Parts: sequence; structure tokens; C-alpha cells
Amino acid sequence: MRVNPVLVEVERSGFVESWHRGSAIGLAADGSTAVRVGEPEAPIFPRSANKPMQAVAMLSTGVGLSDELLALAAGSHSGEDFHVEGTEKILAGAGLSAEALRCPAQWPLEQSVGLELARSGGGESRLRMNCSGKHAGMLAACVAAGWPTESYLAPDHPLQLAVRDVVTRLAGEEPVAVGVDGCGAPLFAVSANGVARAFRALVLAEPGSPERRVADAMRDYPQWTSGTGREERRLMDAVPGLLVKCGAEGVDAFSFADGRAGVVKIDDGAMRARTPVTVALLRALALDTVPGVDAGTLADLATVRLRGGDGTAGEIRPADGLFQG
Repeated sequence: MRVNPVLVEVERSGFVESWHRGSAIGLAADGSTAVRVGEPEAPIFPRSANKPMQAVAMLSTGVGLSDELLALAAGSHSGEDFHVEGTEKILAGAGLSAEALRCPAQWPLEQSVGLELARSGGGESRLRMNCSGKHAGMLAACVAAGWPTESYLAPDHPLQLAVRDVVTRLAGEEPVAVGVDGCGAPLFAVSANGVARAFRALVLAEPGSPERRVADAMRDYPQWTSGTGREERRLMDAVPGLLVKCGAEGVDAFSFADGRAGVVKIDDGAMRARTPVTVALLRALALDTVPGVDAGTLADLATVRLRGGDGTAGEIRPADGLFQG
């Protein structure tokens, strides 16, 4: 069992009370390794960081999606009303309804939306589940290709075989394991290195290609890939040309417009540790060379404040010296 280094420290009142270990990889614009911490060669389940690759496979069927809806199909939305309306639009365009969705019913990720739903007597639903846009896109792709929709989540379904081919091609390696994601879709294990290569390939692809269409849609409509106030949206708004997609269990993947790319994996799956490390890795990959960066937003995302009574008692931050030397 590998023991990766500490990436994140949790400091309270001057005392470090917790640590998060993990691995990270950063690629230079030419694809060479610029930053490496821990063992990014080890296989991981990228979780929702797989979604852009799944969206590439959807487009290969010839399915027609506007850029906003493509971003939704490649994202993990917050369950806001416009996300639900977009998901319904994808389904309607394929002649389907929400009854065709096979993702589980859940509360929306956006807490304020969930509270309002609860006050009005609403509850969990498949449409509010953060992966419903992806599932709607998969169903629409099946209709476009003439494939069965009832079994679209089966690992041997033509769509899922196409997804595996895309993951293999973009990551540059064969998946070493096949699992089931939280939404029920097949999930392919590749290395963090492979995920970084895939994200690099998305932004460097020819304009108009499925890969580039996915990257451009996500960057142009980050509120559709995540939500109005989510960290991914804030990062893409703060760094022109940046593509970011998080995944459950502490995964973040990103690429700059010029091909610099990176992946973070937190060993214990703590999502609170993900973004501070990602900001540190962005900076290690010469973030300051990108014009128009919103330094204030990045500074805000670089640490997570810890509450102490009515004030701040500490922070979650990158470990001292991370990505230096």
C-alpha cells in the first residue's frame, strides 16, 4: 500500500490537528512532467472527472446539443432550476421524459435549493441529482445512434464501450478496473497521469472536434458544469481559458488553454482538501503567465477558513513547501 505525502494541513488556533495525504501531477505545455508529488502513476477512479470524456463519446453518435446543454451533459450540476430545465430539454429533444433516467433520486447539491424544495413539500428527484444532465445526454446519444435506451448503463452497451474507447485513447492507457459510479454509470480506472493527459488532449484538439467542443462548452458555460456559486465555476471565471472538473473522493482535473494540465487526488477522499491543492498546483505551473487572472478569487480559494465561535479559528491550507524544490 502506497503512502503518499501530506498535501494539506488543517490548522486550528496555531495547532495542526489533521492532515490529508495524496498525489498530484502537473504537465508542462509540451506534455512533459513539470510537477510530481506522491505516486500519480497509481490507478484511481477519476469519478466525475471522467464526465468530459463521456461527453466526447456522446458527441461521436452525432447527437445535437447546444453548448449550454453540452456543458450540462459534461458536468456535475447543483440541481438549480435552470439545470433541471436543461436536463428536461435534452430529454425532450430525444423524445424522452425523466422516466427514462436511471440515475438515483437525490436532493440538489445547492443547499438553498434543497431547503426551498423541502419548504414547498418537494423532495429527492432524479432530475435534481447532479448527474442527471450526463444521463440525459447519454440517453439522447443512444436515440441518435439507434441504440437501446433501457440498458444504457450496462458496461457492454455500445455507448459505454464507446466511452471506454475514448478514455483509453485520451488517457493513453488501458483502464485497469471497471466500477460503478455513484450515479450508476460504468467507471474506468486510469492513473492520475492518464487523466492529466486526457484533459490536455481536450483543450488542444482541433476546433470543432468532439474533444474541443466539450472543452469549449465547459469553459464558456461553467455555471452549467457545476453551479452558480461552486468552486469549479469560480476557478474558470478567475483564470481565462482554464478547464476544471472535480470528481468525488477528492479528485480535481484541469488544463490551461496552452496544454498545461494537472490532476489532484486526495487519498482519504476529503473534498475540503481538493481546491487548496489545486490552486497551489495551478501556481506551480506558472499561473502568473496567464493574462487576466483574478488574483483575489484565487487567494480566497487557496485556503478554507475554519469557524471558531463567531469568528475564524484556523484554515485548511496546502502543506508548507508543497510543489517547491
